[in-house]
Amino acid sequence: MSLDRDKESTINKHETNNPIAWKVISEWLTAEIDVESIYTRKHLERVPIDKLDFQPHPKSARLGWLASFIAIMPTWGTMTLTLDSFDAAPSGENKRPDVIKTRDELLSTFDTNIARFRDALGNATDESLLQSWTLLFSGKAVFTQPRYLVVRTYFMNHLVHHRAQLGVYLRLNDIAVPAIYQASADEQGGMFVVNAPQNA
Repeated sequence: MSLDRDKESTINKHETNNPIAWKVISEWLTAEIDVESIYTRKHLERVPIDKLDFQPHPKSARLGWLASFIAIMPTWGTMTLTLDSFDAAPSGENKRPDVIKTRDELLSTFDTNIARFRDALGNATDESLLQSWTLLFSGKAVFTQPRYLVVRTYFMNHLVHHRAQLGVYLRLNDIAVPAIYQASADEQGGMFVVNAPQNA
């Protein structure tokens, strides 16, 4: 389906002829994060709380930090949608988040942050998502890109990247790795299988 036809469909659904109110991009992004967040949460559910100091290599992040970082990452998406820019180190120092030390807090943090991101995304129009957004570091611009692209790369692709990293940590601790897109070595399923069209 073409972008023009998608926009026409969305306009009819929202009963508006004002292109400023189109929400095609946000609907696409919402559908994607809804699926990805399910499988990300499954990874967080399996984090061994008694092994938060685990490192696969001296240069690697500790397991506790990695899991905590994944849980707070949706806040990046929310900031991208609600601010015109963000300074990752306003004082010149990029402070790492505190490590979350219980499974309940890890999951509740992720759930809360994903819900807030979805709310912000639901309020975003195509017009706002096409506007420029800037990442700063100590007051200096790192990049300026369309807001939708920042959401897609800076947050969503980045989240998938660290989820895959967490999957390696699980494997190295002999913990079953969840199926994501297709079956893993430990379990069947995955979004390609779950969402595949069924034969009549």
